Amino acid sequence: MNESDDRRPSPEALLDEARREGRGRLKVFLGASPGVGKTYDMLRAAHAAKAAGIDVVVGIVETHGRAETEAQLAGLEVLPRKRIAYRDRSFEELDIDALIARRPRLALIDELAHTNLAGSRHVKRWQDVDDVLAAGIDVLTTLNVQHLESLNDVILRITGVRVRETLPDTVLERADQIELVDLPPDELIQRLEAGKVYLGEQALRARDSFFSRGNLTALRELAMRAAAERVDQQMLAYMRRHQVQGPWPTRDRLLVCVGGDSVGRSLIRTAARLADLRGVDWIAVHVIDSRANRLPDAEKDRVAETLRLAESLGGEAVTIPGEHVAAEVLAYARNRNVTQIVLGRAQRPLWSRLRRRSVASELLRVASGFEITLIPGERPKAAAAAEPSPRTRWTWRDTAMAVGLPAVATVIGLIFDPLLGLDNFAVMYLLAVLISAVRAGPRPAIAASFIGAACFNFFFTEPRYTLSMTRHQDIVTLVVFLIVAVLMGRLGGQLRSQMEALRKTARRNANLNEFARRVAGALGRDEVGAAAVEHVHATLDVPCACVLDSPTEALMPGLRRGISPDYQFRESDRAAAAWSWEHRQAAGYSTQTLPNSQWLFVPMATAQRVVGLLGLHLHERGRPLSAGQRRLLDAISDQAAVAIERVLLATQIEDQRVHNQGEALRSALLSSVSHDLRTPLSSILGAASSLQAQHEVLPAAGREELVETIIEEAERLNRFVQNLLDMTRLGYGQLEPRREWCDLLELLGRARRRLRRELARRDVVITAAPDLPLAHVDALLIEQVLVNVIDNAGKYSPPESAIEIELSARLSSLQLRVRDHGPGVPAGDREKIFDMFYRVQSQDHTAPGTGLGLAICRGILQAHGGSIRALSPLDGNGGTVIEISLPREAVPVIGDE
Repeated sequence: MNESDDRRPSPEALLDEARREGRGRLKVFLGASPGVGKTYDMLRAAHAAKAAGIDVVVGIVETHGRAETEAQLAGLEVLPRKRIAYRDRSFEELDIDALIARRPRLALIDELAHTNLAGSRHVKRWQDVDDVLAAGIDVLTTLNVQHLESLNDVILRITGVRVRETLPDTVLERADQIELVDLPPDELIQRLEAGKVYLGEQALRARDSFFSRGNLTALRELAMRAAAERVDQQMLAYMRRHQVQGPWPTRDRLLVCVGGDSVGRSLIRTAARLADLRGVDWIAVHVIDSRANRLPDAEKDRVAETLRLAESLGGEAVTIPGEHVAAEVLAYARNRNVTQIVLGRAQRPLWSRLRRRSVASELLRVASGFEITLIPGERPKAAAAAEPSPRTRWTWRDTAMAVGLPAVATVIGLIFDPLLGLDNFAVMYLLAVLISAVRAGPRPAIAASFIGAACFNFFFTEPRYTLSMTRHQDIVTLVVFLIVAVLMGRLGGQLRSQMEALRKTARRNANLNEFARRVAGALGRDEVGAAAVEHVHATLDVPCACVLDSPTEALMPGLRRGISPDYQFRESDRAAAAWSWEHRQAAGYSTQTLPNSQWLFVPMATAQRVVGLLGLHLHERGRPLSAGQRRLLDAISDQAAVAIERVLLATQIEDQRVHNQGEALRSALLSSVSHDLRTPLSSILGAASSLQAQHEVLPAAGREELVETIIEEAERLNRFVQNLLDMTRLGYGQLEPRREWCDLLELLGRARRRLRRELARRDVVITAAPDLPLAHVDALLIEQVLVNVIDNAGKYSPPESAIEIELSARLSSLQLRVRDHGPGVPAGDREKIFDMFYRVQSQDHTAPGTGLGLAICRGILQAHGGSIRALSPLDGNGGTVIEISLPREAVPVIGDE
């Protein structure tokens, strides 16, 4: 990495700067408690900005009756507030629309954590401020430290008061400037007693509870720390944006570099003690190079345990890729503005020290500006050396590569020696070394380089077939060849290791993408759990199970891979799963909680709840997951949790939709039945009461009219009840037509007689085709269909208008069309009118009825194999045509016996 690359601005910093482009700037006046003077200082800053020629508007400022604060409002433009009615009272809130329309250069919006009243655009005032900033308006605002969400529990322990109005810490992190408004506790208590903070009884209650000297001192420290944190973040952002070569020792920060050696755990403990003594943050960093894949499993496990120990002791564990450990650690330390680097100095053998310089030596040489602390380690014992893993053991394949490729190159050279010169032929051995490095690794390649050098000397240098050389140039050629071959072998081996790492990463990414695709299309949580179990088993090669219900009494997951169905979980396994579910943390094997369990349980949790657990049977494997495997497991569990939450939410939404539809159906049924059945009942009761009370007085004609009214309304009531019964039968599939051969004209006549009162002032024009065939239908049901359709036509057409009925025969069907001359049915409602309880709403009235008639018609006709639909008349004169189709069947011929 050259100097110009080091001084390029950070891409992340440039992107952050681009996101801020066009937005207003936010300045927060941060205080430890009410009464320190935040609003007062904000108003003074507004006066200074106005004096500098800046357009300033007061969006909303709460003075709380403080005279000195109210005096600061003089001379500033105050935007009228928006009045909102709430619980029979009127309140005032920030008028965000008027403020954005006014578009000042600078706006004052007090009390950033304020909760808006119902009816406002946003729930919180900080969301209003975000809209104002997005409009390009700068904002001055105020905030007390107790309103930060992350400090809510801390404030409760300190003061005994649960703060209800909070805002996310990210709001303060996005502030462009923070001004700490500070006041000593004694002076603040004096202001409270003087009535400059609260008035009357409120001041007395505050003095006895919240405004104690201890509380104010603790809140003051929290406010200073919050301001210091934000200033430190701004400084780091500036350094990244301008690529400043740190560190800037404005705040101590410690970095400990850990590897796979035995000194790692003691190094972490030492770093934790140093950080605690100095009260600073600390980071544990492990660099993954090309040799990481060839490390023994014991060393990989040691690295993973060391990083987990760092997290348990309060540090931040980070793994970064790179080939040059010292350079990567140094670059990361400068990026995080680290001031002290802690390293372990393990006792290494002499040959290892001669082969390459240690990380500690390299950092001591190049890490200028850092405080370097070396922790000596113990000399490793030879007896404790672990057995090499299969990846580091020499194999027959390595022998074949190391010996066979130089032998092949030698045979080719002997064959083509008369045609090739000595200098040109040396590249054949280099090619053999390179192939060995790429196919087998660095050790076979280095062995091939020495074997190739010996073959080159024995067969192709003078005197031939001896290991001696008489010409000086042959000696130089052989030495140069050997050096180049060894370097090529090492570089080729590193390239092979990097390619293996890339392939492994690509496979993991492909598997993770496939898993994401599967869970994205899953329709149930069992599908998501099965996909997660299969992916973990295939990727990490460990038995896996998925728990989707809280393991309170028993642990019997049905989703398993790599473990027999009759496997019995132990009580320690169930306890680990229950603890992980309850506390949203990993538990079981290789953790600090219930480590006697043979299973590691990782929660699949969202922000709202735990939706499941992933369990890994690591006892048979005998070692914990590495840091990379643990990150992969966390990624799988997070994706699975989001997918299960999506499925659960979709199920809840569907259940709610069905519930709402049921409620709407019930309400429509009750509304229709209560109104449309009560009307004929009222008419019957009224006519019967009149007939009973005035039987002797009424003339015969009057009594006859009342009796007809009772009969007609009873028939109308009977039709309503019959519709409800038919609809119930249709819903349960119990409507079976009793077919017989019927004349449709006769059925029309019977339907007209049943509707004689409704059709008393209407003309019914019937047009029938000659020789109309009989229909094979249930006469009573089809008569009910005709009654409902004709009655519906009468309801939705003007009084005394005609109803036209046309009967015709087609090749395979009999058609009946009923036309009215009403306003017609909109095109979008022509299919809906056949739904239960649906009635077309006209502008002036809604026709009476339950909305069941046409729905029953469709059910009856479908039971007959027919259909019904609504059409628009072809002549364009308005109205609606209801077309009924019935299957046409051949009438059987009855012969003489």
